Amino acid sequence: MAEAAAAVLSRFSEQVLGVPLPVGIRLWDGSTAGPEDGPTFVLRDRDALRRLLWRPGELGLARAWVAGDLEVDGDLYELLARISTLLWERDGPGTRTAALGRALSVLTTSDSVRTVSRTLALAGSGLPPAPPAEEVVRRRGPAHSLRRDKAAISHHYDVGNDFYRLVLGPSLVYSCAYWEGEPSFGDSGGTLEQAQEAKLDLVCRKLALREGQRLLDVGCGWGSLAMYAAEHYGVRVVGVTISDEQAALARERVAAAGLEHLVEIRVQDYRQIDDSPFDAISSIGMAEHVGRKRYRAYADVLHQLLKPGGRLLNHQIARRPVQDEKEYRMDPFIDRYVFPDGELAPVGSTVSLLEEAGFEVRDVESLREHYALTLRAWVTNLEARWDEAVKLTSPGRARVWRLYMAASAVGFENNTMGVNQVLAVRTGGDGRSGMPLRRDFLATSASLLA
Repeated sequence: MAEAAAAVLSRFSEQVLGVPLPVGIRLWDGSTAGPEDGPTFVLRDRDALRRLLWRPGELGLARAWVAGDLEVDGDLYELLARISTLLWERDGPGTRTAALGRALSVLTTSDSVRTVSRTLALAGSGLPPAPPAEEVVRRRGPAHSLRRDKAAISHHYDVGNDFYRLVLGPSLVYSCAYWEGEPSFGDSGGTLEQAQEAKLDLVCRKLALREGQRLLDVGCGWGSLAMYAAEHYGVRVVGVTISDEQAALARERVAAAGLEHLVEIRVQDYRQIDDSPFDAISSIGMAEHVGRKRYRAYADVLHQLLKPGGRLLNHQIARRPVQDEKEYRMDPFIDRYVFPDGELAPVGSTVSLLEEAGFEVRDVESLREHYALTLRAWVTNLEARWDEAVKLTSPGRARVWRLYMAASAVGFENNTMGVNQVLAVRTGGDGRSGMPLRRDFLATSASLLA
């Protein structure tokens, strides 16, 4: 049976995409096709094949995976790396139309028609099963309005604090760590904790935090940076998030650490903050939710909230540029199952928009490899406690997380995605930045010198 399905995929891959079918295929009856050396897609039933036939590419694969119709035998990272050239849905409509035209010309030959017919018969009659509905967010209202942004954030973050603690570890930091070397994934998580603490300290040093200053942490998550800055640098912190579950746990953590006199956690959108100015602003892993059309307004708001001479640390995932930015769309799997309404931008666009808002960009540091290591650590945590993770959420949600984190790790390793810390300053009226002439201030932790 598998030969018919594999023949269609092989012909499409070789003659349309220009590469041989990179992974093996095993169907529910045990028949196999494709390469035998390496990871294999396991189609557990006809539903998996119908999903792939009706929606070839990234979304069909993701739906089959989330539903449990599709599994992987072998190294998940290797499989994702091998199929990355096949996931062509991220290209613009023009590219996709051209690919479909080439595919039709290939698959309408007499032998291909017979192969396609056999594959359709194997899949069975009827439409594909409905997508895993419990994992698909329903969106209402204009994109990036206050109401819709809160719903999108809730979809991703309000899945249970215990689940996030299981994946992220005790630090509860949901952004890339700052590693000194290759991590040891077999330990209890201490290496990840050390790397996350190093990242928090790096942010504080770049912002040149000093006792008595006022820091705004936009998208504060579970309060980890706010607590670290208050405890080690003596600053007063306002942390804002639009996730109710994040805020509740962040307040509990602040109280348990005895930092309530220094840290305030609010459920508040950054556009609603009205008690400026702040000496420094951190935005760590939040700007991906802003949206391209509203990014300049985001930069304007942060510039207005900051004192002259104050610093902004904007930590943000980036994508590679495409030829026509107007046609760019988020990957369908990420948009529908992970980050609804999320948008990535090239780092050059981010820098330009920050400077258009009045900031002077003083430093850009790429942490691409650091995020790949962090994601692999999170996947290790998830896999080690899989049964517990399923109980805390659902089988579909746990599978979403495993796929999205593993695929993201491969993306960072392959340089299809990046992540950058952009340090910017709101200069004073005289043009002075207050920045030192050299970057030596980053060499040693200010908290260790205190």
